[in-house]
Amino acid sequence: MRHRLPEAPAGRYPSPWLRLLILLTALLGLNYIIWRWLASLNWSAWWIALPLVIAETYSVIDSQLFAITMWRLLRRDPPPPPPDDATVDVLITTYNEPIDMVLATAQAALAIEYPHRTYILDDGDRHELHSAAAEIGVGYITRSASWSDKPRHAKAGNLNNALFETEGEYILILDADQVPDSRILDHTLGYFRDPLMALVQTPQYFHNVPFTDPLGSQAPLFYGPIQQGKDGWNAAYFCGSNAVLRREALMQLGIRGYVHAIEEGIRRTLYTAKKILKSAQKQSDANQPQVHQALESVQNAVREARAQLRQEKPLADITYEFQQKVDAAARCVVDADVSAMRADLEVIAALQQDAEHTSTAVIFDDEALQSLAGREWSPLGALESISAMIRAVDVGRDDEAQPMLPMATISVTEDMATCMRLHAQGWKSAYHHEILARGLAPDDVRTMMTQRLRWAQGTIQVMLRENPLIQKGLSIGQRLMYWATMWSYLAGFAALAYIAAPAIYLIFGIMPVQAYSWDFFGRLIPFLILNQLMFIIISRGTPTWRGQQYSLALFPVWIKACVTAFRNVYFDRPLGFAVTPKTRQEAGAIPWYLVRWQLTAIGLLAVASVIGIVQLYLGAISVLGVGVNLFWVLFDVLILSVVFQAVRYRGHQSEGT
Repeated sequence: MRHRLPEAPAGRYPSPWLRLLILLTALLGLNYIIWRWLASLNWSAWWIALPLVIAETYSVIDSQLFAITMWRLLRRDPPPPPPDDATVDVLITTYNEPIDMVLATAQAALAIEYPHRTYILDDGDRHELHSAAAEIGVGYITRSASWSDKPRHAKAGNLNNALFETEGEYILILDADQVPDSRILDHTLGYFRDPLMALVQTPQYFHNVPFTDPLGSQAPLFYGPIQQGKDGWNAAYFCGSNAVLRREALMQLGIRGYVHAIEEGIRRTLYTAKKILKSAQKQSDANQPQVHQALESVQNAVREARAQLRQEKPLADITYEFQQKVDAAARCVVDADVSAMRADLEVIAALQQDAEHTSTAVIFDDEALQSLAGREWSPLGALESISAMIRAVDVGRDDEAQPMLPMATISVTEDMATCMRLHAQGWKSAYHHEILARGLAPDDVRTMMTQRLRWAQGTIQVMLRENPLIQKGLSIGQRLMYWATMWSYLAGFAALAYIAAPAIYLIFGIMPVQAYSWDFFGRLIPFLILNQLMFIIISRGTPTWRGQQYSLALFPVWIKACVTAFRNVYFDRPLGFAVTPKTRQEAGAIPWYLVRWQLTAIGLLAVASVIGIVQLYLGAISVLGVGVNLFWVLFDVLILSVVFQAVRYRGHQSEGT
C-alpha cells in the first residue's frame, strides 16, 4: 500500500465548522500561554522555568501559524486547457547522478504530450552524458569557461546558466530522479492564462517509499493541506522540482537583481566617501578656505546622491552628477594648494589603475572599504579616491559569470528565495494538487539527514538575509506563510527544553511551574486535544504522525542548521554544503553515531524515570508530579524512538529481508 494524495472534498475554502475549530484552537493556545507567563512560572527555578515557557511559547506560535495557514486552505478547481501556442523548455538538472537515472528522466520528458524542448543541464560536464543525450535527441547544456574562478551558486547557477541558453516562454524544472507524467504540461499550463501567474508547483512524490515511511520523506501534510493553505494566501512556493515557471517573471527578477547589485555598490561607495571626507577635513589646513569649501561641496553631493538613491532615481544620472561635482571640487583643491598633494600621488595612481582594471570587488570588499575609510587623507587624495571608487562601480559585474542572476543565489535553497522575490514583485503562484512526477526519496538515514540539513540551512539563510516579515511588496499573509516555514526549523531549541524539563523534575524534584493544578491542566489539555483534532480533520486521513516525530527527533540537525547558517551569513563561514545523493549509499554497520544525541536523550530520560520512581517510593516527590512527568517522558521517548527504525532502514527493496 502506498501513500496517496487525499481526495479534496467539495468547496474551495474550509467549511465554517472547520474555521470555528481553527479559531477555538488558536484562542485556547493564547489563553494557555498568557496564563503560563503571568501566573505559573516558578521563578525560584528560573533557569529551567524560562527555557520551558519560551519553548511552549514557540510551540503555541507554531500552532497559530498553522491555524492561519489553514484558514484559507484552497482546493483549486481544475485549470483551463493550456494555450495552443506556448513554447516550453523542460530543464533536467544534474550534477553527479547516475547517467541511467538522468536518461530515464529525459526519455520520460521526451514523452510529455504538450510540444516542448528537453534539455539536460549537466553541472558535472560529463562527456559520456553529452553523448548519451545526443543519442536520444535531447539538448545538453553545461557551464562555459566564463564560469571559471567565479561563484558557481550550485543548482541556482546551473539554472541561471541554462536560462540564457534557452528561450521557451515557460520552463518545467525537474530533478534528475523526478520522472514526469506525460500529462504534466497539459495539467499545469492552463494556470498561466492568468498573466500574473509565475509559478505552478506540483507535489513531490516518491515511488520508493514504503507505506510505513520510516524516514518521513513523503510529507503528505506539506504536499497537501500546508501547500493548499499557502496557496490560499497566494504564497504556495517553489520546491525546486516538478514546477513550471514563467520565463518573463524570472528574467524580470534577474534585471531587478542586477540593478539592485549596482545600487548597493553605489550606496556603499557613498557611505565610505562620507567617512573619507571626515578624515580629510581633520587633516586639512584651517587657513585654506577653498579647500574647506570644496570638501563641504562634496559632502553635500554625497548627501544629495544618497537621497536620490532613496528616491529611486536613475543610477546613471546619480553617478554622473556626483562625479561631476567631485571633479569640480578636486579642481578647486588643486588650485588652492598643489603642494598638499605630493604625499598621496602614489595612492591616487594606484586607485585610478584599479578603477580601470578591477571589478566590483573594489566596491564590495568590506575590508578594502574599511581600510580606505580609516586612512589619513589629504584633501586631494580624498577626492581623487572617491572619484576612483565611484568609477569602479562596474555595470558589467565582472565578479560574476553572468551580470543577471534570475534564480536567487543568496541561499542553498534557491527555490524558496526565488519564489519569495516573485511574490514581492506582485506575481502569483499556484499549487496543483496532483501527482505528475515520481522521484526517489533517500534510502538511508545519512542521506536523509544530509537532505534535511541542507533544507534547513537554506531556509535559515533566507530568513537572515531577506526576512519575509520586513520584505517590501509582500502581503501580510505572504509574510506569515514564508515565516511559518522558517519558524518551523527553530524547533530544535524547543526540543532541548522539552527533554530537559521532565528529567530535571524526576532527578531533582524541581518543577518549572508553580504547581500541577487543575488550573494548569484545565488550560493545557483542551488546547492539546483541539490542536490534535485540527490536525486529524485537516489531514483527511493522511498519515502525519511521522512528520510530527521528525520535527522534534531531528533536533540536532535543526540546531546545527541554525548555527551554521548564522555563522555563514554573519561571519562568512562555509556551510559544508553537500549535494543530496540520489542513490542508496553502501550498507555497512548500523550507523548509531548519526543519532548519538537522540540516543543520549533517550538514555537520560530512562535514567530519570528510574530515579523518579525510586524517589516516589521514598516519598520525596508527589505522585501527581511523577505521574505527569513519566507520561511526558513516555511521549518524548515515543517521539525520539523513530531514530531506531531510521538507522536500521536500508531501503524499501531490502525491507523485511
